[in-house]
Amino acid sequence: MTESQRRRRRRGRSRRRRQLRRALLACLVVGSLLLLTGGWVGFRGWQARAHLLNAAGLARELSAQVVGGDTARAQRTLAALQEQAGKARSATGDPGWWLGRHTPYAGDNLAAVRQISVTVDDLARRVFPLLLRTDLASLVPAGGRLDVARLRTVSAELTTVNAAVQGTRSGLATVPTDGLVSQVRQALADLRGEIDRLAGLTAAADQATRLLPSLLGAAGPRTYLVVSQNPAELRATGGMIGAYAVIHVDDGRVRMGRQGTSSALGRFQPPLKVPTEVRHLWADLPGIYPADVNLTPHFPTAAALYREMFRRRTGTTVDGVLAVDPVVLSYLLKATGPVMVPGGVPLTAEKVVQTVLGDSYQRMDNEGQDAFFAASAAAVFDALVTKKYDPKGLLSAFDRAVTERRILFWSARPEEQRTIGDSRMAGVLPEKDTVPTVGVFLNDGSGAKLGYYLRQAATLTVGDCRTDGRRELRLRVTLRSSAPKSGLSKSVLGLGLAGDPYTARTLVSVYSPAGGTVLTTRLDGVETAVGSGTERRRQVTTANVEVSPGGSRTLEVTVLTAKTGVGTAELWLTPTATPWTTQVVSAPSCDQ
Repeated sequence: MTESQRRRRRRGRSRRRRQLRRALLACLVVGSLLLLTGGWVGFRGWQARAHLLNAAGLARELSAQVVGGDTARAQRTLAALQEQAGKARSATGDPGWWLGRHTPYAGDNLAAVRQISVTVDDLARRVFPLLLRTDLASLVPAGGRLDVARLRTVSAELTTVNAAVQGTRSGLATVPTDGLVSQVRQALADLRGEIDRLAGLTAAADQATRLLPSLLGAAGPRTYLVVSQNPAELRATGGMIGAYAVIHVDDGRVRMGRQGTSSALGRFQPPLKVPTEVRHLWADLPGIYPADVNLTPHFPTAAALYREMFRRRTGTTVDGVLAVDPVVLSYLLKATGPVMVPGGVPLTAEKVVQTVLGDSYQRMDNEGQDAFFAASAAAVFDALVTKKYDPKGLLSAFDRAVTERRILFWSARPEEQRTIGDSRMAGVLPEKDTVPTVGVFLNDGSGAKLGYYLRQAATLTVGDCRTDGRRELRLRVTLRSSAPKSGLSKSVLGLGLAGDPYTARTLVSVYSPAGGTVLTTRLDGVETAVGSGTERRRQVTTANVEVSPGGSRTLEVTVLTAKTGVGTAELWLTPTATPWTTQVVSAPSCDQ
């Protein structure tokens, strides 16, 4: 080897040693940075977690205070919420966190926590302040009139609020869930649930205030039917329509007109035209009897039939139909305070359901009870338009009643009905599901008023994912009767179609999710004969469930969803005199 070759070899070894040292130094620097960044991100993550937990608790408090009308406390809670949410956003927004979001494994989780922090902070700074500034007092009557001009101002404010909430909701929906650890995934799911609930409320309020001026006669007089659903004799939307009242509105001024009962409208022969699917399920009954129009849970069908029956008997064409029940009256009485019904009967929030659905039947026949129900509704209506009360208490009552589907409204004007859409108040049985929804609808089969004594429970369990993208849902419905074995009046026992007049016969209709099917039906563990059909892209199975006093029966139904990847489901239930006991058992999403 020549000297020149030896020098070239030494220079090569020296160059490789320098490269190795630089590589080791780089690894050391990067490793140190990663260790430091990891420690810093861990510390900031601990801070963010504490602030987010505080913010979550404050947000729940603030929501209750806004609905309850405690403005002073709400302002203080808002200030604390903004502080905690801002600190969470700051803790997840520094360069160390940004670097962590772009690393493998932990990056998706850190990005999700960042988005959660931003969302909570946006709510605290952009949404809740607007809600607190909105003058909700203009949404209730004063001196028998609602200020239509002020309603339009509130409508503009609520449109801004709703746009902010919907934007926040959309941003949160883009956060991917694949690869998230369980704690972050659950936090994201919880926040999405809360935002969905808030978005539903603000969308409904925005929608209502945009519609109210025209509904209240801003462009000319309107006439509506207010019908009283009686859950003592169950129907799918809540109860048999026993009584009605005509409401006249003109430029925000509201007054009550004639009142009457469904029985006075009589039978209709030939029957009114009933949608084909409904007729296959219930024959022509909804087109013959005003009390049977709501055998279907789809309120627009029931309302349109009742409106036409009323027109044929009275010659009056109304602009829409509003349905309420005695439980709604109890919520409203919490806001207005007690009222007196003609005859000296007091109605209080605590006792009105018992008075109207229990006590009155023991001392009145059906006609007298329907008239008493109508008088009770009229007394509460008069209090609403004449008495002074806390507007937020009234709005809270309406919110609860709408959430429970105890207030339903249908407009005969197609453009208004389209605006109402498929909101809860519309009572529309949707033909598509965002989340797989199982309906459980109750119709009395006894010809009696024993629904007041029923106690209901429902559990829906999400099953395993199938290879075709569908999921089984297992439904368990239990009906229990608290009726006595003797001592009830003839008006309560009615026709006694179950044989024993004290046995409650209930036709339980289970509706599959949209695009789904019903697989099996068992009553007390034994396969049972059922009626079947379809309505609005949902398969329907109807079982006859008879419950004697003190007894209980359990109906188990397995249904299949359409293709879905979600791990949760929802129940849509007939509103009853006593609230349902419910549980939905979720499962992991199919893509996890």
